[in-house]
Amino acid sequence: MEETDRHLFRTAGCLEHTMSIALQFDCLNIDWREVYHLLKETGLATYPPEILQRAFENSYAVVFALEDSRVIGSGRALSDGAYQAALYDCAVLPDYQGKGIGRMIIDAILKRIADCNIILYASPGKETFYERFSFQRMRTGMALFLNLDQMRQRGFIA
Repeated sequence: MEETDRHLFRTAGCLEHTMSIALQFDCLNIDWREVYHLLKETGLATYPPEILQRAFENSYAVVFALEDSRVIGSGRALSDGAYQAALYDCAVLPDYQGKGIGRMIIDAILKRIADCNIILYASPGKETFYERFSFQRMRTGMALFLNLDQMRQRGFIA
């Protein structure tokens, strides 16, 4: 691993069980089938594992949340490294949501693109999560989707 941050979490009402979550900032030894499962389980992209691997490896910044080397969360940024960036594939498995793991992922990515304007499109219903990081709704956002009908059906466009 390039670098790792470890965080301990105490599950609600259970003092004897803690989760040890590691943040990994590279793609070394990632099981891309787990990334596929994560993104599918959270309603995001369902590209095959080899396409996901290529997308993450070609990203400016990546973060994986791992519990016992199992991928339970992810996020990545595309950027020119100067003044523009976009966030993609930010997700946490449902059983791990609400424990601060998503916040850790977003905070870690934002540190790596701190000097950039950042855009993203949130899954419908998840916008308030990003508002906690001071993201603002845009009036002029536009998209050209390959799967227009699917994106309309999922609520991303009117």
